Amino acid sequence: MIFKAFSKPQYVKYIISGTAIAWFLGCFFILKDFGVEFEIAWPDALAFTGIFLSGIFVLELIFGFYIPKGSNSWLLVIIPLFLSFVGVITHNFILKWLFGEETQYLEMLKNSFFLRWAFLAIPEILISVIALVVSKLEIQEETQKREASINELSREVELNSIRQQLQPHFLFNSLNSISALVVSQPQKAREMVLQLSDFLRGTIRKDHKVWVSLTEELSYLKMYLDIERVRFGHRLHVQINSEELSKDMKLPQLLIQPLLENAIKHGLYGLTGDVDILVSTFKDQNYLTIQIENPFDPESSPSKGVGFGLSSVNRRLELLFGRSDLLNTNSKEGRFTVTLKIPQLK
Repeated sequence: MIFKAFSKPQYVKYIISGTAIAWFLGCFFILKDFGVEFEIAWPDALAFTGIFLSGIFVLELIFGFYIPKGSNSWLLVIIPLFLSFVGVITHNFILKWLFGEETQYLEMLKNSFFLRWAFLAIPEILISVIALVVSKLEIQEETQKREASINELSREVELNSIRQQLQPHFLFNSLNSISALVVSQPQKAREMVLQLSDFLRGTIRKDHKVWVSLTEELSYLKMYLDIERVRFGHRLHVQINSEELSKDMKLPQLLIQPLLENAIKHGLYGLTGDVDILVSTFKDQNYLTIQIENPFDPESSPSKGVGFGLSSVNRRLELLFGRSDLLNTNSKEGRFTVTLKIPQLK
């Protein structure tokens, strides 16, 4: 607990050694300055160093299991004071046993009792305070990690929720179309069921955490368009222009499909003639940029459900990248343009 405040665990032995040497030399030269002979000064300094290190290790054991908090904070002072008091008594006992005949030295030892106690107590109190600070920092770090873990889990749950909404949203539309075709055009209904089966087989089993290449994403997009062409017939025309440099770039799976579905709705539900939709992909610095253009009637009211694709994709981007500027829309001269930017992970 205490040594964590100073360095990495592998350097603790060097810290202990350096502290012991510095403490020993400091005590030795202080004793020499007081006129204590060399033969007595070095055992005194050595014993005092041993007492000091023992106090540190006892504090390490105590505060490794229990850190006083709140109304018990007074223990941060009382425990070091008690340990240093016991340490000075032990130190005096050892030196009296070693130098019992040196009356002058023993008198000096007696007179310096409170000074030695202060020398031990002050650093041990500081060490106790450091232990408290380290404990609070560790608690704060654990709390931050826990909050980050909760946020990550919450983010993943919301992403899964959005993905689970996207599939049924498209599936229900397709099933409604199949239901409408069963009686009037059974062959088209059968064709649509087979195409829907192929599309779902290729997407549902995928790990949604793994990004796919633009080429793979466009292949699913073409399967989706085959289904939509059965629904809307000759009215739907979709042109895909993909820059060569962009084909190997990565993006989250099924990120374009909701936007294209939204474009089809805007066009086909608001206009009576043929609808030409343009999908363009290109590399822009470190972004895969995707633009989808569709015609729309500015005077017609939007159909029910339009906007789900835009909102769901925008929310996915916010959860994945923490940004809200990656999806932009623009309406001009009867054309509605959606621009999507996907940062490329390194």
